[in-house]
Amino acid sequence: MPRKTTGSTPATVTLTKAGIPYTVHEYDHDPRATSYGLEAAEALGLDPGCVFKTLLASADGKLVVGIVPVSQQLDLKALARALGASKATMADVAAAERATGYVAGGISPVGQKRPHPTVLDESAPAHEVVYVSGGRRGLDLGIAPADLVRVTGATVARIAR
Repeated sequence: MPRKTTGSTPATVTLTKAGIPYTVHEYDHDPRATSYGLEAAEALGLDPGCVFKTLLASADGKLVVGIVPVSQQLDLKALARALGASKATMADVAAAERATGYVAGGISPVGQKRPHPTVLDESAPAHEVVYVSGGRRGLDLGIAPADLVRVTGATVARIAR
């Protein structure tokens, strides 16, 4: 059963309402960190291959979400192909924050202000549990990849390099 934390986020509220099991993993965020995902993997003692970062891009002018392991980079051409778009570019940070309701470094793929087309890297289903941002820096959620796909409506495709 999901654990309640002090200070729930839209992500935890969404998962709880959907009846999706998840685990909560909090850590002390270092404000000097430059790679939030790698910081989370290290602080939580997790393999960076199972910790995923949520990135917003613009595909043919429409905001989309790419979820890739923190140990890899988002392949924008592959993301565009997965969505049937001709081109994708990284979204402006301020636009990503406005569209999701989260701050950079804490953008969760779950519980965003508005749903966006989402693609999860094909490496995720190889893991029993993947870890994604819980909606704020210093908070990750463990969730089964199939449940992440279900709650976000994600397509699974090779989008990491």
